[in-house]
Amino acid sequence: MCVSPPAVKVKKPIQTKFRMPIFNWVALKPSQIDGTVFTELNDEKVLQELDMSDFEEQFKTKAQGPSLDINTLKAKATQKPPSKVTLMESNRAKNLAITLRKGGRSVQDICTAIETYDQQALSLDFLELLLRFLPTEYERTLIVKFEREQQPLEELSDEDQFLIRFSRIPRLAERMNVMIFLGNFNDTAQLLMPQLNAIIAASMSLKASSKLRNILEIVLAFGNYMNSSKRGAAYGFRLQSLDALLEMKSTDRKQTLLHYLVRVITEKYPELTGFHTELRFLDKAGAVSLDGVLQDVRSLQQGMELTRREFMRQDDSPVLKEFLKVNSEVMEKLQADSKTAKEAYESAVEYFGENPKTSPPTTFFPMFMRFIRAYKQAEQDIELWKKQEAAAKEAESSPPGSEDQPELPTQKAKRQQMDMIAELKKRQMVKEPLIYEGKDGAIEDIISDLRNNPYRRADKSRGSAKKRPGGQSLQVTPDISL
Repeated sequence: MCVSPPAVKVKKPIQTKFRMPIFNWVALKPSQIDGTVFTELNDEKVLQELDMSDFEEQFKTKAQGPSLDINTLKAKATQKPPSKVTLMESNRAKNLAITLRKGGRSVQDICTAIETYDQQALSLDFLELLLRFLPTEYERTLIVKFEREQQPLEELSDEDQFLIRFSRIPRLAERMNVMIFLGNFNDTAQLLMPQLNAIIAASMSLKASSKLRNILEIVLAFGNYMNSSKRGAAYGFRLQSLDALLEMKSTDRKQTLLHYLVRVITEKYPELTGFHTELRFLDKAGAVSLDGVLQDVRSLQQGMELTRREFMRQDDSPVLKEFLKVNSEVMEKLQADSKTAKEAYESAVEYFGENPKTSPPTTFFPMFMRFIRAYKQAEQDIELWKKQEAAAKEAESSPPGSEDQPELPTQKAKRQQMDMIAELKKRQMVKEPLIYEGKDGAIEDIISDLRNNPYRRADKSRGSAKKRPGGQSLQVTPDISL
């Protein structure tokens, strides 16, 4: 028996005291929220709990955010036309010669190792290079013709001779692919498992987080408070709308809408402040190409099936027998984890109102990561602003030089220097006899007199330079090291 989903309650527009700016989010309609987190949210209840008058005062002017255009790039694949020679095309023969030199093995050793699946004799890199030289259909035709005519091998180059011996290995392509699969399996499996686990853990933690749901509920409430009277009430929003919280500025341009929400959450809903601790492995999951991982798992499974077929054709291969015994369970776990990761991810994406086909992990998880980073930064900003306000208030209540705040030694020395300079300026303004540098030590006398006698502060213009006899000037300046 099918049960129809409950009808969505129609939301009434909110009338605000002041004209509010438009919050530039991507809203969801009632028909788009079935089965999502937004069916569990009650933004109207949040607005009943909060006094929105302060919010209106601080956000009653328009704020605009930059729009982002996403451009996709397409790459064109090019194909090289085939070349035609006798047994091997010349460039292909040269590349084969280079590859064989890298292998450092004789023709017979290479072919025997492939026939016995001897991974110790041939490196994985060499096998992957050699795979490019599997005989083509055209080359096989030439080889058959050469052997039918019973021409001597000595007439052929080393590369042509290798190609003939190479082509005689039964199921050559299958054997080489199996060997490459055997060599890659462990490393590939160890690489894929953490990625699958990260997708599973991140998806499940997002969907299970009650604190995150409450945060989204508050965002929905404030967005509807700003927009519903002009655009109608929204029943949900795309996750990309979280970025718009940083674009909306207050009237005085000193804080964003996210700053304000953080203040509200800290004061009214303090239990939500650590919501990000419920979310796990978002950074690791955000770096995973799930389609690529799933394709790699399918490729491993195809390699495992190929290995089993090869083993069935020759059950006397100890290498294949041991590999299948050790790694069959590993492959089964990889398949199970890949299925779980796909289901968990698609469920989480749909739960938040997104489309799994157009929202890969590299897009989906970073939206939450950006929001968490911005939320933490807003918390730090608010804490810094509080400290600055406290310091400003303390400075106003206890100004420097007041009786209840002792003067620091550096402040005292600086004040004495300024007083000395002022006294010198004052004396220069008074009609005094010209002072010359000479044996009588007049400069030293003035400084000594200043040290011994009290002086008064004076704010006058800079003293003019005294003239030496002969037109040379003498600038009288204090010794500030006193």
